[in-house]
Amino acid sequence: MFTGIITDIGHIKAIEPRGDLRVVIATTYDTAGLSLGASVACSGVCLTVVAKAEGEFSVDVSGETQSRTAAGQWVAGRRLNLERALKVGDELGGHIVTGHVDAVGRIESVEPVGDSTRITIGVPKDIAPFVAEKGSISLDGVSLTVNSVVDTADGARFTINIIPHTAQWTTFDTIKAGDEINIEIDVLARYLARMKQAVAAA
Repeated sequence: MFTGIITDIGHIKAIEPRGDLRVVIATTYDTAGLSLGASVACSGVCLTVVAKAEGEFSVDVSGETQSRTAAGQWVAGRRLNLERALKVGDELGGHIVTGHVDAVGRIESVEPVGDSTRITIGVPKDIAPFVAEKGSISLDGVSLTVNSVVDTADGARFTINIIPHTAQWTTFDTIKAGDEINIEIDVLARYLARMKQAVAAA
């Protein structure tokens, strides 16, 4: 379980194709205190630490995970938003994030608005109903608030604002139109939709 508050920007140091993909991630975390088997959210994807050394840790990324995450994410040099798993007593500064990617969106535009940056993102039809104005959403592991939503023929388009602090402490400082992005909808929206479906079927 995570909060969507990024605590480090790591980068992929090496890739080793196996049955799965072994990914070595460079980090400023104190890896001596990072347990094998611990969960780390890597740009919104919950992954398990399988090896570690000073200044780096390794994870295995299955083919299923690769197919469900943003194109080009698992390549050497790629920067990743990192967050260690939530501990009891930690501040819940963002919202509850599970690290399970629901869909991949596409950045449609990036434009300055005052000191901030407005980003417009297109999402597929299957998750469009779960994106709500003023609701929470996780984008590449970052907890953000939806500004506005417009339904489209093939899904929806929504906007978020990135303040300078967020840009500085995440990979959003280099985001551009055409990029793909990992999306996790609010867990409450997911369960409310399931409850509505169950009630309708009763």
